[in-house]
Amino acid sequence: MSGKTEQFLVERMGIDPLIIDLIHKAETQLTEIYDALDDTMAYNQYKVLDVFQKCRLSDMHFGWNTGYGYDDVGRETLEKAYAKLFGTEDAIVRPTIVNGTHALTLTLAGILRPEDELIYASGKPYDTLEEVIGIRGENNGSLKEFGIRYKQVELTPEGKIDFEELRQTITEKTKMISLQRATGYGWRKAITIDEIKEWTSFIKKINPNIICMVDNCYGEFLDILEPTEVGVDVMAGSLIKNPGGGLALTGGYVVGRKDLIKQISYRMTSQGIGKECGLTFGQTRNMFQGLFIAPKTVNGAVKGAILCSKIFENLGYEVCPKHTEPRSDIIQSVKLGSPEAVIAFCQGVQAAAPVDSHVKPEPWNMPGYEDPVIMAAGAFVQGSSIELSADAPIREPYIVYFQGGLTYESSKYGIMKAMQTMLEEKLIKGFD
Repeated sequence: MSGKTEQFLVERMGIDPLIIDLIHKAETQLTEIYDALDDTMAYNQYKVLDVFQKCRLSDMHFGWNTGYGYDDVGRETLEKAYAKLFGTEDAIVRPTIVNGTHALTLTLAGILRPEDELIYASGKPYDTLEEVIGIRGENNGSLKEFGIRYKQVELTPEGKIDFEELRQTITEKTKMISLQRATGYGWRKAITIDEIKEWTSFIKKINPNIICMVDNCYGEFLDILEPTEVGVDVMAGSLIKNPGGGLALTGGYVVGRKDLIKQISYRMTSQGIGKECGLTFGQTRNMFQGLFIAPKTVNGAVKGAILCSKIFENLGYEVCPKHTEPRSDIIQSVKLGSPEAVIAFCQGVQAAAPVDSHVKPEPWNMPGYEDPVIMAAGAFVQGSSIELSADAPIREPYIVYFQGGLTYESSKYGIMKAMQTMLEEKLIKGFD
């Protein structure tokens, strides 16, 4: 940062000079890591451009149909582009998929049948999937209520896939084995592409008919390869996370084998209709343009996550992952140790947002979550976690999850404002 920028932050935005000094020192130490991230970003940017050109993307693909949505060339080309980009046979990309949980629910419910067995190989899934599976809640239409069996294999204490335990858990009833790539509300590193490749190879050697499914939320463009390019059969994610680039107003995607996408499309609409119908409501332009800038947007977000890790490591906090460790999602976890510190951190991030910066988030009982949750998200698109955000369940050991930022500067300011709020409330260590 230049002297003028630092002066602006101090005088106009109220940031303590000590915080700016900590940021500057951390950035100096992160130069080599940032350079490597820029290389990954460039590769993925050209990868997206190549796909768009091969799909012969044109202005006509930005229009939209009415009624049933038959022969929507924009929708068809968008789904073709996603399939090519992720190295799969087919794809579903729709604004009518409301979030990542919905995309995953369609995938699970579309493929699994009564008496089938589902195994999660990354331990407990994200909170909102617990009621979908039937782990908790009233089982109102859950997989459990429809006779689908569920098991989970915990990760090792080191956060790795437990292959031996997984081998012993697989039975002749096992239809699908799933991985959640991102940390969710856990204290672990995201699962890397190399680990996913090892996992798919392991499963296919045991039984090639077992379907490998990955929850790819927060994971797109963190590597030059995606899970479906290393053996995964089907994968789902959200457009208001990485691949929407901050421009998609809503939506989700599923990519994978053609036969599996067909089954999922029947769950999405109805048998016999599948993905042949469904309006895009004029959103194809935003979805295409968001996908085009997504590698750059993700790059800024992951740099922000690494900066957050480095800063809080330097202050003496436990972080996951550490700033030197490989990244496979955009989430940074910081163990703050008290509900007051978590709330102050999130309120600081909210105050750094371009939208609703005047709002003070408080914990509340959000639908689908087991504990009260605080969410800071002053976003142009409601709930868009590729934009600057922080959230946490209010439960021990009081971990906050920081992610996003449409630009690196936005992400960095979120860190500064979180620190400033904690400092003002005397809830941050390392400043004594």
